[in-house]
This record gives sequence, C-alpha cells and structure tokens, in this order.
Amino acid sequence: MFLFAAKDAWTELITHQGEWNPEVAIAWCAIASYTTLSGLGIFHTLKMLPIMLFMFLYKGLWLLFVAYPLWTNGTLVGSEAEGWVPIFMLIIIPIIFTPWKYVFKTYVLGKD
Repeated sequence: MFLFAAKDAWTELITHQGEWNPEVAIAWCAIASYTTLSGLGIFHTLKMLPIMLFMFLYKGLWLLFVAYPLWTNGTLVGSEAEGWVPIFMLIIIPIIFTPWKYVFKTYVLGKD
C-alpha cells in the first residue's frame, strides 16, 4: 500500500497542472496523507492502528456501497470501478494480521 499508492498520490499532487477538480484533489490529498502515515506505521505499528482502521472502514464501505451493487447488477465489468476492486479487495491481508484483541481492548473498551 505505502510504496505504490503513496508514489502515485505524491506524483499526481506534485506534477498536476491547471486547476483541480475539488473532489478529485480531496481524494489525492487524502490518499497521500494516509499512505504517508501508513509508511510510519511500519516502524510504529500499534500507534498507527487508527490509520489502518480508517482504511478498513473506507475501503469496506466503498466495496459495499459502490462495487457490490455494480457486481450484483452485472455492470461491474467495464465500469470505472472495475479496476479498483482488486486493489480494495487486498484489504483482507491487513485484516488478517490486525491484532483484533488489542483493537477491541484499546479502541472499543478504552483500556490501555
């Protein structure tokens, strides 16, 4: 995630010319921000879990509200969303390795 998405986001931000579409700019800025912070998570894993939880939530919501309806209607293939699905489906990898007991204890119960 960090290497590929951060490179793409920062390249887009630095090399963009002309006026931005505000919504597109928000997306690129958000991607650059969260991928940069996720890079820090390599060294400070537990402290960066909120960033991971954010990623789980937004990718999961996108899959649920954008990709799933397209898939069930048979219109995902050939749509603009099609290319994003395999990338977002990779979310399963960090979900598997997330220390869920720690997440529950720390972020749900509020215990240290």
